Amino acid sequence: MPESTEFPPFRLGESRFDQGSFYGRLRHFLDVIDPRTLFVSGRRLNECMKLLDQFKNGTLPPGVTNGQLWKAQKIKQAIIHPDTGEKIPMPFRMSGFVPFGTPVVGLNVLIKRAEHFSPATRILVQRFIPFPAVGFLSCRNVLVLHCRFTAWCVSVHSAWRCLLPSACSPKTVRFTYRSWSRRSLLLHTARS
Repeated sequence: MPESTEFPPFRLGESRFDQGSFYGRLRHFLDVIDPRTLFVSGRRLNECMKLLDQFKNGTLPPGVTNGQLWKAQKIKQAIIHPDTGEKIPMPFRMSGFVPFGTPVVGLNVLIKRAEHFSPATRILVQRFIPFPAVGFLSCRNVLVLHCRFTAWCVSVHSAWRCLLPSACSPKTVRFTYRSWSRRSLLLHTARS
């Protein structure tokens, strides 16, 4: 395929695929969970980040294609935490969900086929397998929820600053979770 159809003009921070259609959202999701991003070297990650910084600053070297920019953005978004700027450990990346989650959930199948366990031991072990699986995957979900929560906080804080610039400086606004079970969010304005 020629690059013009496979790679649209690059847009920093946006999806390469049309999010207005099911097919575009599916392709975007498949791109996000691509396990090949787990094997990207540190050198390649730095090259991608440098290329995106050059695009942001308007200092791209000649000959850089849209395809190179989209691939660089995919790698950066798969590995770097959007808030802290640090590398996300492999098991907690979206691309690590299947390779790291499947062996944990697949333990039940292995235990069912294990012939050297007595039936009582097999049943006992099967009952305890969901615990580490749910614990592991919950940790991953907390990380994803934190990313979304932080992005939401930034947008709410910006809106409050527009409405009440004197009352909402970065030092006077803090966000806290009141209850994880209800996932309710309270906005507290600290008074000095």
